[in-house]
Amino acid sequence: MAAGYLDILRARHAARLLTGTLVGRLPNGTAHIAIVLFTRAEGGSYTLAGALAAAYGLATAVGQPLLGRAVDLYGQPRVQFPAAVLSALGMALFAVAGLGSLPLAYAAVVLAGVATPPLEGGLRALWPSVLKREDQVHRAYAMDAVAQEIMFTVGPLLVTLLVSLWSPAAALLVINAIGVLGALSVVLSEPSRAWRSAPREAHWLGALRSPGLLALLGAFFFVGLALGSITVAGVAYADDHGRESVYGWLMAALGLGALIGGLAYGARQWAGAPERRLRVVVGLLALGYLPLTLTPSVPVMAALAALAGVFLAPAIACSFLVVDRHAPRGTVTEAFSWLVTTFGVGAAAGTAVAGPAVELGSTAWSFAVAGAGGVAALVVLLATGKVLAAPVRTPDVVAGSENDRNGAVEPGFSTGRKA
Repeated sequence: MAAGYLDILRARHAARLLTGTLVGRLPNGTAHIAIVLFTRAEGGSYTLAGALAAAYGLATAVGQPLLGRAVDLYGQPRVQFPAAVLSALGMALFAVAGLGSLPLAYAAVVLAGVATPPLEGGLRALWPSVLKREDQVHRAYAMDAVAQEIMFTVGPLLVTLLVSLWSPAAALLVINAIGVLGALSVVLSEPSRAWRSAPREAHWLGALRSPGLLALLGAFFFVGLALGSITVAGVAYADDHGRESVYGWLMAALGLGALIGGLAYGARQWAGAPERRLRVVVGLLALGYLPLTLTPSVPVMAALAALAGVFLAPAIACSFLVVDRHAPRGTVTEAFSWLVTTFGVGAAAGTAVAGPAVELGSTAWSFAVAGAGGVAALVVLLATGKVLAAPVRTPDVVAGSENDRNGAVEPGFSTGRKA
């Protein structure tokens, strides 16, 4: 498996694109944590912290598919970098203005969210042109999910480090400045400048005209809800134990578990349709969230958080394949951006619900929101099994295109296999 990853990273532009995308997504990946910590430091309540984080998430949910469609129509450099700069300016305004004017605070986080560049979907659109071979593209999807977990492991630690060294406001400013540099690295690369979307059928619904994609998005809304609730629940747990650093370690443990799970998932070739496998993985993910409601001692809680994260990266990697199998041709960036959007909406709902759950009940109640979200995601996948079993059928396209229907399978599948 390590050799397979190294082969991908040796491909021209691959390491730069992966690194630049991860760095560019750092503001988005840590925004909920940074917003919650900043709001609490400014004297805001858990409910206000959750509401601001929810506003950011909802704004991101609105912006991602719109910017994704713009990327499909106009190319990556014209959209990604200006959006990154605008998003950073919004978060800088939030950090400088603080909570003195709540309408201004909400406007700032909304601007930062809606302008978040769709770097994640953009990278997946670039892999076929960079790697050429079908098996490498599929391996890159798994590597992408694993690399995200590195970011989600390092990101919380970086935010808490910046907070401890300077302040929550400084953390917001530094993280977003780093994100702009990452986006710049991506859009200046040759593959990003040369990439063009495949021809698409004109339709106002775009990628959302696929029933299978809608089913997947419905399920991953609840996965996002679970993760969003843990963001607030983790802060409450850290406050209960009197140490701010506990929060960073708890989130890092969650990311570390996902990293381990992603490496294990990518270590083998999988047979069978990814839609069926996704149901199993999401079921295990839901099962892992339930023990968090016990809220034991910090070492045990960190271990439970790591266990809860084990099936997150496999679920994400598997969802990439399902998106590619169900997205209409020519909508690849938009389709992947919709996946990011459902995570954003779900995370926003999770943070909005978990805040009052802490104040009206207890920390355990906020972790129970995560368990409920995982169970709901599984229910959606089970209820839409027939829809997911019928991938979108489009004419064969050239291998290596941005949305190759016949290539939307994992290593070990035969090309053109039907679910």
